[in-house]
Amino acid sequence: MSDLDHDAAIADERRIAARRLLADALVLADGPHRDEFAAIRRHAEWLTTAFRRFLGYEVVVEARFARLLKAGPGAGAGRGLTRSTGTPFNPRTYAYLTLGLAALVTASDQVLLSQLVTDIRGAAVDARIELEDAGRQVERRTLTAALRQLVLWGVLVEVDGNLGDYVEKEDAEALLSVDRDLARALIAGPLGQANDAAHLVALAREPGHHGVRVAVRRRLAETPVVLRDELDTDEDDWLRRNQRREARTFEEFLGLHAEIRAEGVALFDPADELSDLAFPGRGTVAQAALLLIERLVARLRPHEPTAAVSVADPLIDETLAALVAQYGRKAGWQRDLIENPTRLRDEVTRLLAHMRLLRRPVTEEEGVVWEVPAIAARYAARVRERQPRAVQEGIPL
Repeated sequence: MSDLDHDAAIADERRIAARRLLADALVLADGPHRDEFAAIRRHAEWLTTAFRRFLGYEVVVEARFARLLKAGPGAGAGRGLTRSTGTPFNPRTYAYLTLGLAALVTASDQVLLSQLVTDIRGAAVDARIELEDAGRQVERRTLTAALRQLVLWGVLVEVDGNLGDYVEKEDAEALLSVDRDLARALIAGPLGQANDAAHLVALAREPGHHGVRVAVRRRLAETPVVLRDELDTDEDDWLRRNQRREARTFEEFLGLHAEIRAEGVALFDPADELSDLAFPGRGTVAQAALLLIERLVARLRPHEPTAAVSVADPLIDETLAALVAQYGRKAGWQRDLIENPTRLRDEVTRLLAHMRLLRRPVTEEEGVVWEVPAIAARYAARVRERQPRAVQEGIPL
């Protein structure tokens, strides 16, 4: 192998390792990405320096795990955890999750489930958090969901017994092994500096001494699109001056391609690996969301737009109802969604808001709930319905 080939191979391996960290933030040695974990271990020093310089993120690499300590995206911008059933974590589940971590950072290498439950309830007393009676099955189910998340992350391992038994029986027992180092590494925010939860979220989002360049790079890396009218003056000026250079850097570092437009900049992953939320995508919500944007763009802005346009919930409801009537049953959309228009609207608008294709207006107007930003025209769909094969071939049905 020539020196050039060797250098290219190293660059490719580093890029693969960096992409895995950005995609998962937590990579376990015995998890599903063992090959990438080995690459992360080999290039730990380079990755630590590169992430710190480029995005202001810290990297922790241990024998059993690698952790990218990413900054939070800010209030209302993240996506929550879900149970195995798909049910979103509620505040109670998050409380048990954080109390569990608080108890585990000083736990023994192995702990009985009963002792862990006692320690969690003790941590709740110290934090002045009121918990319901552990005898209630709904409370045990919530606690178990939090502990199962810790098992999924590798902080806990079920050595003997099953956490699921605790849901049915309060006196069910299980022996758990504990990875204290991983428990400590999970928290990325500056806990020691925060006065309360809202302050912690705000602090985590700030780039600190890294300044404007890191703030903009994080938004490019962590959000589907960066809209210029959402940047402050310094951020917008920096991005305009450096957008071509940054596009090349993102491609070399993470294999991402930039699309630069008048209204903003978006990074695309040709391999479609760096996000767990695909758009356009499959399923009722994704299909309805794409069709909704197509209808809104056509109705509100028939020509290429230059600014955001206001839209109220009644128009969204009306448009979704028309889409359900036209496509709902033919496309096999979920019955529980098409029969519950409010839930369908909430899930569709939540997806579009996450993808930055709908957003809350900066200034309040009576009756206006959403804005369609200019970038939405980029995603407008063109629907072509397939005819049955007999019709296509001219064969009488």
